[in-house]
Amino acid sequence: MDEIALVLLCKRPVLGFSKQRLAASIGIERTHQIAQALLACALEDAKNWNNLVVIAPASEEDHDWATTLLPSSKAVWIQPQAIGNLGKRLSELDCKLRNKGLKQLVYIGSDAPSLTKNDYTDCRIALQHHDAVLVPATNGGIALMANCTPWPVLTDLPWSTDQLSTALIDYCRRAGQSIAIMEQRSAIDKLEDCLKLITLLQHDLRSARRQLRALVCAIAYTLQNRPARF
Repeated sequence: MDEIALVLLCKRPVLGFSKQRLAASIGIERTHQIAQALLACALEDAKNWNNLVVIAPASEEDHDWATTLLPSSKAVWIQPQAIGNLGKRLSELDCKLRNKGLKQLVYIGSDAPSLTKNDYTDCRIALQHHDAVLVPATNGGIALMANCTPWPVLTDLPWSTDQLSTALIDYCRRAGQSIAIMEQRSAIDKLEDCLKLITLLQHDLRSARRQLRALVCAIAYTLQNRPARF
C-alpha cells in the first residue's frame, strides 16, 4: 500500500493515571479533563486525514475502546501497542504495520494540539523526498515523526527527556537515513505548557482546539483568581 497512513498512539484517559506532572499543579480531576480534551484534538486531526488511520492504544485491553473513537465510515485499523518503553513499542508497531503492507507512516500522540493542517501537508510532501520527517517539540520531545523506511532500533533512546529529539535526529542520520526537520511545536506535559495554549490556540478555529483552549482558560481563571483572556 502506497497511501500515507496516520498512526495515533494514545492512552485511554483514566482518572488519576494521566500526566502526573500536570496533576501535581492542577489536580487529578482537571488533569483528566485536559487529557480528554487533548485526545479529542488528536482525533480531530484523524477525522480530517484523507487516508487510512491506525489507532494504536497503549494496551490490548483498550482495543474495544479504540474502535469507538472514530466514525464507522472512516477507514480505521486498530493495532494495540506492545509492552516496553516507547522506543520498543514504536519499533514493534512500525514492523507490524509494514508487514501488513503499509509503507508511509505518520506517527502522532495526543499531546501536541498545536500541530496544524499545514504541518500535515508539509509532512506529506517532505516524506516523498526523505526517509523520515520529524517535528521536534519545544520540550525536547517529538510532536510528530514520519517514515517511509523502517526506523532504526529505537529502544535505547532517551525517551521522556528533553534530549529525545536531538538524539533521534542524530540516530537516524547515523543509520544513513535522510531527514526533513520541520518547525517546532508545543507538547503538553506541565502547567506552563497548558497555559501557553491560551495564546497558541487563540485564532485556531478547529472545534476541539476551541474547546481545549476554553478549558485551559477556565482552569487559569480558577488558579489565578483573575479573568483569563478570551
